[in-house]
Amino acid sequence: MKEILYRKIAAGLADQIKNGTLKTSDKMPSLRMLHQEYGVSMTTAIQAYLELESKGLIVSRPQSGYYVNYKPANLSVPTVSKPIGGYESECVETLIAKMYSTLNNKDITRFSTGVPESELLPIAKLNKELVNAMRNLDGSGTQYETIQGNLKLRHDIARLTYTWNGNLSGEDMVTTAGAMNAISFSLMALTQKEDTIAVESPVYFGILQLAKNLGLKVIELPTHPETGVELEALKKVLPGIKVCILVSNFNNPLGSCMPEEHKREVVRMLGERGIPLIEDDLYGDIYFGSSRPKPCKAFDEEGLVLWCGSVSKTLAPGYRVGWIAPGKFKEKIIHQKLIHTFSSTAITQEAVANFLEKGRYEHHLRKLRSELHANSLQFARAVAAYFPEGTKISRPQGGFMLWVEMDKKIDTTDLYDRAIRQKISIAPGRVFSLQNQFNNCMRLSYGQRWSELIDSKLKQLGKIAKGMICL
Repeated sequence: MKEILYRKIAAGLADQIKNGTLKTSDKMPSLRMLHQEYGVSMTTAIQAYLELESKGLIVSRPQSGYYVNYKPANLSVPTVSKPIGGYESECVETLIAKMYSTLNNKDITRFSTGVPESELLPIAKLNKELVNAMRNLDGSGTQYETIQGNLKLRHDIARLTYTWNGNLSGEDMVTTAGAMNAISFSLMALTQKEDTIAVESPVYFGILQLAKNLGLKVIELPTHPETGVELEALKKVLPGIKVCILVSNFNNPLGSCMPEEHKREVVRMLGERGIPLIEDDLYGDIYFGSSRPKPCKAFDEEGLVLWCGSVSKTLAPGYRVGWIAPGKFKEKIIHQKLIHTFSSTAITQEAVANFLEKGRYEHHLRKLRSELHANSLQFARAVAAYFPEGTKISRPQGGFMLWVEMDKKIDTTDLYDRAIRQKISIAPGRVFSLQNQFNNCMRLSYGQRWSELIDSKLKQLGKIAKGMICL
């Protein structure tokens, strides 16, 4: 009788979820409320929610409760990318510059910027740590920091790697001015002009522009929107590459996360040929599941993985505090830092170190993950409701990027120009490749707090896209 009862309760709640009475990201009634309302035991209430959770209709968030996780059935996953090789002569620098030219215009709803908005960050607490940093540092922070970086910060970052069995120490770390600075040092230390590197496709345009600036050749690899780089494609290009760069956890812009066995295999394949892997793990801490996904670095036994990260996507974008665990290439990275920057910014490093040391980071991350997960579900609902029929979107399990693939009649570079006139900014898909591809795709950031304004702007964006099909 108990089994029938909990399934009956679950079925009734499922109907409310599917017909929209309970909307995506809404908080479900508490277990105690369910127990009281239906007059059932707590065990039966728990079983009902476990039934809904097993069907993907709700999701549990630690210390918060259960939330609606329903994804409309008419949303398909984007296709696996199929780069064809060679470079398109069209230059995307102008488009990138156009995207960032309005960065400080507060009238624009910015779905294009890959950072969480200020309202999601613990600014008051960070301000206190800045003051403490000025009080505690030599010369109130006006003196040079050691070349390897703030020792306390390096120890704090290394300590956080216990969640994925990193076994790193402060001596294994070098601080940088953000993750891109870490990637830049890595490429300069490991490559020379005309060398070939392999990357996912699509991939963050900053990596592509950096490689191009360094005179490197880039092989863009087929990438699955959920599981990341295709292993067979990577295997085929190994004989001709000097370095591989992967955003292993919640790729920007796809949101894909490589399965653990894929990461292990990538490290093994590269290790056999002595090829370094530059791993951008910028989004690894923003996971929606029960635990942090391991980076490739967790499987590195030879020191060939250069693990890069920062707090730019989780805590303080403007502080430019990042790091790298360069493995066997530590001295080369320190040499590059000595040549190009000599010292990191002392005050911001100390402030972040204090924040981490006091245990505030994980508390902040729990709140940030919860809000961003809810945002991702709201965006999925809105895209399904407002965008042209046949639109496909990624299903990220972390980070805050949504990859949208639309009808080939829609050129998202044109869509950007139309949307910006309505005070809406997007990131056209074309900027995430050096080839002429992804013209009907775009990246949307859900790093802003959900509101009626956000919903209305997505509705407006969908209306513009629909109008382009009819032209």
